[in-house]
Amino acid sequence: MLILNTGGTFNKRYNPLSGELFVPKDNHAVEAIINSLVIDISLHGILYKDSLEMDDSDRELLAQTIAASEEKVIIVVHGTDTMDLSADTIAQLALQKTVIFTGSMVPFSIDPIEATANLAMAIGFALRSCSGVYIVMQGICGQYNYVRKNRECGKFEYV
Repeated sequence: MLILNTGGTFNKRYNPLSGELFVPKDNHAVEAIINSLVIDISLHGILYKDSLEMDDSDRELLAQTIAASEEKVIIVVHGTDTMDLSADTIAQLALQKTVIFTGSMVPFSIDPIEATANLAMAIGFALRSCSGVYIVMQGICGQYNYVRKNRECGKFEYV
């Protein structure tokens, strides 16, 4: 199993000098979670961006990385605002792999509960799923085209 870290709110940290949240260019949040697990998971960081800053070239890099990987099960830690766009890009490849997108609405550095729960759920879901592209967020697990962020309610739901 491979986790690809692209950044997003999941990874954000507070900068006390500027008073702003930023996406660091490291894997600290994901590492803090997987280091406590007993299964072997590889981790690779590739973008370190808020998903609102991602563009087609970033999605192409993500797609190439997933397609080139020998792993058959890949979890993508991604920002919540455009994870559906990235998931659709990956689905268009029609790979014989299981690709799970997850993230967090609250940064791990501020409150680790949601990020930890979402990543742990994504890992468990990935181990039991068939090939395809899925989104796992806030207790919702499903094919990418049936799970969306409801911005009015601030939560994920089936559509």
